[in-house]
Amino acid sequence: MDNKHIRNFSIIAHIDHGKSTLADRLLEITGAIPPGGRKQYLDRLPVERARGITVKAQSVSLLHADERTGETYLLNLIDTPGHADFSFEVSRSLAACQGALLLVDAAQGIQAQTIATVRAARSRRLALVPAANKIDAPNADAEATSEQMRAAFGADQMREVVPVSAKTGEGVEALLAEHESLEA
Repeated sequence: MDNKHIRNFSIIAHIDHGKSTLADRLLEITGAIPPGGRKQYLDRLPVERARGITVKAQSVSLLHADERTGETYLLNLIDTPGHADFSFEVSRSLAACQGALLLVDAAQGIQAQTIATVRAARSRRLALVPAANKIDAPNADAEATSEQMRAAFGADQMREVVPVSAKTGEGVEALLAEHESLEA
């Protein structure tokens, strides 16, 4: 495959903002796993299954046929932990990436680990694609979350925030279409 059709990226966020659920949805949309399969597919360690959190970064390669261009892309996704105790895993993962999907829970907004992961990504000069997740939650406010992200991380440096629900899949196709923003 031509290098211009390869993207290496991570999903970064605070703990419980939906990284692993988004990874599951991306796996489903690209046909890597069947719809409705096992939840938290990339969380394979017994401690991850028991605690319901990602401890070790996991990677997966996905083929994505872009309907707009007719081109096929190889998307190498690294699902990273969100807990601060595992920030070394995030840092190691980002070293292999061209960009990152920045996920923020639209009900909780920016949290401490959100800021830490954005700093880590920016220190590596990674392209960031921001998304407001959990827009299906009763108290979600994607617009306020978008404004908060623009204020915290610089409106001039922030792409348009994509509203998504990793749980239902709403908006995830639009987020997947942002792969071009992750190009080196």
